[in-house]
Amino acid sequence: METTTRTGYRDMLLGCIADDFTGASDLANTLAKGGMATMQFVGIPRGPAPSECEAGVVALKSRTIPVADAVAQSLAACEWLLAQGARQILFKYCSTFDSTKEGNIGPVAEALIERLGADVAVVCPVFPATGRTLFMGHLFVNGVLLSESGMQNHPLTPMTDPDIRRWLKHQTKGEVGLVPFSVVRQGFDAIGLALADEATAGRRLAVIDAVADDDLLAIGGALGEAKLVTGGSGIALGLPENFRKKGLLSGHGTGFTRGRGGAAVLSGSCSNQSRAQVKAYTAKHPGLAVMPDDVVSGAMTAKAAFEHVMQRIGHAPMVYSSADPSEVKAAQERHGKAEVAEAIEGFFGELAVMLADAGVARLVVGGGETSGAVVTALEVDRFHIGPEIDPGVPALAAEGPRPIRLALKSGNFGALDFYEKALDALGTP
Repeated sequence: METTTRTGYRDMLLGCIADDFTGASDLANTLAKGGMATMQFVGIPRGPAPSECEAGVVALKSRTIPVADAVAQSLAACEWLLAQGARQILFKYCSTFDSTKEGNIGPVAEALIERLGADVAVVCPVFPATGRTLFMGHLFVNGVLLSESGMQNHPLTPMTDPDIRRWLKHQTKGEVGLVPFSVVRQGFDAIGLALADEATAGRRLAVIDAVADDDLLAIGGALGEAKLVTGGSGIALGLPENFRKKGLLSGHGTGFTRGRGGAAVLSGSCSNQSRAQVKAYTAKHPGLAVMPDDVVSGAMTAKAAFEHVMQRIGHAPMVYSSADPSEVKAAQERHGKAEVAEAIEGFFGELAVMLADAGVARLVVGGGETSGAVVTALEVDRFHIGPEIDPGVPALAAEGPRPIRLALKSGNFGALDFYEKALDALGTP
């Protein structure tokens, strides 16, 4: 059942827009596990997608940029995906709903609703495999309210309110609806009727509860004809089956091969989990701590870090700026939040290029903003999706001028031994 809108190509089925690079690979991982031939694109491609691509994930770095820029980039990505034949658009954001009151999730969602002519779109930042659940519109992380989970201390997007409806109302023009857990547990027919009621009432964004994968599968079953879906990567669990039932999936994956060569780890996340992972990894491997003040002042440069790493490359060293949030906040007060973020991201991007050009074949990166800076600096065009390392984090094979193997980890994702497992998944020395 192939279509020929693009002459000589099989049409894309699901088009996805992710607001950061780790989130994009998280989503691509979910779709690939669901049986869709999936590719992750870095930015908006200039040409057509490969003919074997059934799910295309466009990775943007739009989470913390000005709202107008985030909307413009997301709409441009949507246009490219529609030109590839995408029948459904998915806007993917973090499962901890990383966004300030003035943030981008609401405006981007509303702009996509208008462009696609959607009656209603679900809002579901749920990923039970990593402890993200939603009940009565309130987001929990491992059973703790989002605002008490450590996310209230995020240096760029502090989440101080777990009520997603209330948070979205700061960002949107219209009212935000809710499909409660009691309806979700009745199955996809009840979910579909509830969403229709929200649309009739003029609530074009509807937060929807979910606490387990079965809930997400039921929600996915209700979204077979939805023009727009929004959420964390968990919302994609039930979407491949809609295309499978129509006989549209080929059953073919995309090509990932393991790398061979030196390895290094870069961590720029300050989350509680990231700091614990850094401590565990540096107990067995060399580590270089990088302080924000030193990077801003130029006392620590990418060249100095590169020389430190290459002297220890046989031991898979780590370079990290995963400081305590209070230290980061103090540096931001001294130098400015944007200035500190730009300096740290620039440092890691420059370091990644030096390492790749020196022959480092495997690179693991912790933190969404850090991952975006690294991928951009490496000039990656697209990724082939490899095996899952931990829930939400796959191994990636990059296409571009530097064919390196990467793992991009959101700050809160992964077990304590994530970095060890990631290096093994990416290849061998």
